[in-house]
Amino acid sequence: MAVKHRTRPFWGVQYHPESVCTEAEGNRVILNWFREAQRWNRARGRVPVTRGHGLARAATKPSLLSQLADVGCGAEQGASGEWWEVLGADPVLHSVTVTLPRGVQVPDIVEAVSSEESERIVLDSANAAPATSRADVRGRYSIVAAGLDEALRIEHHTGDDYATARLKCVAGMPVDLSQQISLARYGNIWRLIAAFHESRHLDAAAHTDTPFVGGFMGYITYEQGLADIDVPLEQPRSHHRPDVCLAWVTKSIVVDHLLGVVHVQHLRAGASCTETDSWSDKTASKVLSLQSQRRSSLNSRKDTLPPRFPKTRRPSRSTAIATPVTKEYEAKVRVCQEYIAAGESYELCLTDQTTITRPLGDPPPTATPFPRKQQRRASTTTAPSSSSWSLFKLLRTRQPAPFASYLRLHGATLVSASPERFLTYDRAGRCSMRPMKGTVRKSEAVSTLAQAEAILHVPKEEAENLMIVDLVRHDLHGVCGAGNVAVPQLLRVEEYQSVFQMVTVVEGQLPARAKGAPPGYTGLDVLAASLPPGSMTGAPKKRSCEILREIEGPQERGLYSGVVGYMCATGRGDWSVTIRSLFRWDDEQVAVSGEDGEERHEVWRIGAGGAVTILSTPDGEREEMFTKLAGPLRVFGEAC
Repeated sequence: MAVKHRTRPFWGVQYHPESVCTEAEGNRVILNWFREAQRWNRARGRVPVTRGHGLARAATKPSLLSQLADVGCGAEQGASGEWWEVLGADPVLHSVTVTLPRGVQVPDIVEAVSSEESERIVLDSANAAPATSRADVRGRYSIVAAGLDEALRIEHHTGDDYATARLKCVAGMPVDLSQQISLARYGNIWRLIAAFHESRHLDAAAHTDTPFVGGFMGYITYEQGLADIDVPLEQPRSHHRPDVCLAWVTKSIVVDHLLGVVHVQHLRAGASCTETDSWSDKTASKVLSLQSQRRSSLNSRKDTLPPRFPKTRRPSRSTAIATPVTKEYEAKVRVCQEYIAAGESYELCLTDQTTITRPLGDPPPTATPFPRKQQRRASTTTAPSSSSWSLFKLLRTRQPAPFASYLRLHGATLVSASPERFLTYDRAGRCSMRPMKGTVRKSEAVSTLAQAEAILHVPKEEAENLMIVDLVRHDLHGVCGAGNVAVPQLLRVEEYQSVFQMVTVVEGQLPARAKGAPPGYTGLDVLAASLPPGSMTGAPKKRSCEILREIEGPQERGLYSGVVGYMCATGRGDWSVTIRSLFRWDDEQVAVSGEDGEERHEVWRIGAGGAVTILSTPDGEREEMFTKLAGPLRVFGEAC
């Protein structure tokens, strides 16, 4: 629509300049307006007055590091001499590379270097479509954190004015150090993390073989993202779990599935550096010995091997599963559409949660922030359910995914088969996001990529994807600046184990730091500016999140809709969206009456949902939600 005043230089045009599909036309509208304004001025002898260069400022946020400098809080190590500030200073990398033994899988390596009772972080792409080139984002690397007992943690509960630094062990000896860090000195949790990370920065020029050599690994909840965009949480919250939980990992194993090698890495403080590293050498030897162990194990039981893919079992009578109520979910879809029709949002990413309660399967952690009275094990007369690690191994065979992960860290357990990359960034400031919107389940009727494309390339599905793409572009523009964001792949349909997904790739380039200018941008700036993930919120983001909190009710999403991943000491980072995942908290247990008295059961949660638009149908959205729920739920023996 357009209007022009008959005598005055007033023109009005309604269009959507932010959309990737109107970028060229939007630029043309601006040029046409400028030419008309100049023509009108010339015809009337008017001379425009300009001051300075006459150009608008780039609407970008100041970098986290520059804000630290503004408040007089430098990123240099040991600014106040606290133990957590000097830990791991002046890092030096020691690395041993060995050939990946044939037939050895990532879980084999994890089990060889850590006990099942210990905490673990595994970012696993091994069972996705194999990488075919060095540029392939799917299936090339798997990253295993080792020695987590000796890793410093930084934790933050949204709503607190402080973060907490924790250290459980030093050189094999328990120390249980804990200290609250006032955020008043830094401004917020992201500036604290930026300062810590920058003081341990490792020159990347000599470390180009692996994506991760050491650094932060962990999770960030959906609720932390809400706080970042000023969407208030209900207070007081019903728990005090960390919304940011990052471990500074100094011992790691990176498996390069394309080249068939394993990198065993130890990032040590310069003051403790020696020419040899016994941990790296011993761990490399353990990896190499897995070949002979596997051969011996296969020979001893080759006549009694169970099927590689065991049949799905029904859940035991002691396992209770509560899925969303169909009519209630469809009613929520209708409420979403009422908000959309009223102009409150373009798109709302509605979700719901399934809960599974079952006898405790994991041993209690050696240290937990939660009350001791809630750590009692189930009655010994009840056989414990399979552990969370067993669930992960089962899920990775049932639902291969390029951004799968397993995390058991300080009270939280996550088992994920996520197909969606949230954000990756490299040392040169190149950023990439891969929002997913548009899903169709594989079936006899939809078994090929061509059939899926015919279903997904329709106005409703494409609009669902496009609106999130424009939101993601907006998030990147706020840090990268105008002209530095592009969309090289738009509305591409990709095939996964049980579904087809529509994916778009959005890329950005962080501005280079000029000589003498304030500290520049890093990938952490993009991460902090982009949470919660746009593919899990709606557009516009803030108003959509406010509406969703009202519709979804008081239950927090928690780890679901958050992100899990790493930020390397060299400046690289990779984060996935925690979808197609199951998670639990150590402090969330329920009492169940059994034949021998009260038993304590753990509570697992699975989130699932979809993007509601004005073209959605309640039954279609319900079907999409249950399609996404089916994969993770099957590991509990439930066939959907």
